[in-house]
Amino acid sequence: MAKETMKLVANNKKAYHDYFIDEKYEAGIELHGTEVKSLRMGKCSIKESFLRVENGEVFIYGMHISPYEKGNIFNKDPLRVRKLLLHRYEINKLTGKMAEKGYTLVPLKVYFKGSLVKVEIGIAKGKKLYDKRQDIMKKDQRREAEREFRVRNL
Repeated sequence: MAKETMKLVANNKKAYHDYFIDEKYEAGIELHGTEVKSLRMGKCSIKESFLRVENGEVFIYGMHISPYEKGNIFNKDPLRVRKLLLHRYEINKLTGKMAEKGYTLVPLKVYFKGSLVKVEIGIAKGKKLYDKRQDIMKKDQRREAEREFRVRNL
């Protein structure tokens, strides 16, 4: 069996800063030919994107895939709504969690798994301001400890 390679295309660092991620799911994404070529060149952004469940289907809004230079008439709108491919039971689980107060769906990263484009989505709960401050404080402490460790080992 061949080893599956995972090539990261886009990462949503802001999601980890603004939300507590409870569960993660891997979803396929419905794309057209020139969009895949553009993704292979790494031209994708999911910073402002969000997910919605409509009529038992999951859609991603605001995902920007830059038009492929050599695509001319075959290029699609870079910000068009794209359908995510999940199993029915996964969508039911997502809608059940979304019904709870404070939960939302956020895209975490876009990557190639073999030749397929995948989106990692997370069920997330929003952080309060004091939670963000706590995270920043922990990060600063870790950075300071690493700096001291580096200085001692010279």
